[in-house]
Amino acid sequence: MEAIKIKIDDLPDFFENYTDFENYTFGPYESPCHPFINSHSNNIIIAIVNSLVCFLAVTGNMIVMTVLLHNRNALSSTDTYLLHLAVADLLFAVTLPFWAVDAVSGWVFGDAMCKIISMLQEINFYSGILLLVCISIDRFLSIIYATQAHKQLNPLIIKFVCAAVWVGATVLSLPILYKGEYHLEDLNRNLCYELLDGESAEKWRVITRLLRHLIGFLIPLAVMVFCYSVIIQKLYQTKGFQKHKAMKVIIVVVLAFVICWFPHNITVFIDTLMRGKLIAQTCNMRNYIDQALSATQILGFLHSCMNPILYAFIGVKFRHNLIKLMGSKGIFVPSETSCERSTPVSELISVNI
Repeated sequence: MEAIKIKIDDLPDFFENYTDFENYTFGPYESPCHPFINSHSNNIIIAIVNSLVCFLAVTGNMIVMTVLLHNRNALSSTDTYLLHLAVADLLFAVTLPFWAVDAVSGWVFGDAMCKIISMLQEINFYSGILLLVCISIDRFLSIIYATQAHKQLNPLIIKFVCAAVWVGATVLSLPILYKGEYHLEDLNRNLCYELLDGESAEKWRVITRLLRHLIGFLIPLAVMVFCYSVIIQKLYQTKGFQKHKAMKVIIVVVLAFVICWFPHNITVFIDTLMRGKLIAQTCNMRNYIDQALSATQILGFLHSCMNPILYAFIGVKFRHNLIKLMGSKGIFVPSETSCERSTPVSELISVNI
């Protein structure tokens, strides 16, 4: 499919920086704003960061998947969620090299790949966050309601939940198919971005964004905060040294999610209010928001390579299984201390990770 040709003055969005060219106020004058465009050096930095995040995420999540699948007969419910989370982060990371090339050379992969890569990234964004919620709820149930029924939860139920997460993420990602390849004549550059014309299209974009805010951040964050707050309260009532270490793990998990995604969601929310004309906007504010969108998006991408560390490498059981696997492959001989069993409280907090 041949790329559609447009001029820069007709461009409402540049990459994912949404710029409105109408009704910008400059004191007594009104004039269209020029869209914010990253300098070549900034694009190089974006490409390098995306490539580095891709390498770390692929390496870390491949290790997580290898260890979990090596012990597939002993997978708990949390292990299953972690496995799917690793798959989501891995597939998310695979899309980053395309955007790295896009930052430097523009979109050179065609219209079909624009839709495929955008859809794949969006699906794994939603599935990753929804799986974090599943892990939070699973920890909540296993710690607060540590019943034999939960420990013997039917594996079919877990598989159904995981399938529902992927189907739900796919449905929520369908609006991204409005993206396509377009040729920007003024810069002689192809772009992969969403182009919607008309007032109704603008309302549709605002609605889909608000839905993304709710399902992609606010609701998951509320569930995680509730679950981990109750868990921490429960731990305060538990005697033992290990609970303090477990509390740090829980706090780090929540903070990592907030630090990585809160800035981007706040920036997108402000941009949504501006596009809906609910707050006043100027060209300076428009450019600040566009720059913040680019910077905070990279911060959100970092979360895909942090999950293996936060959910696996600090887990007692996972570390034990990793050392055991490496020992079986002759990489090194594990010491007795490295294979020590954790205390019951520690195992309870790590939730068989």
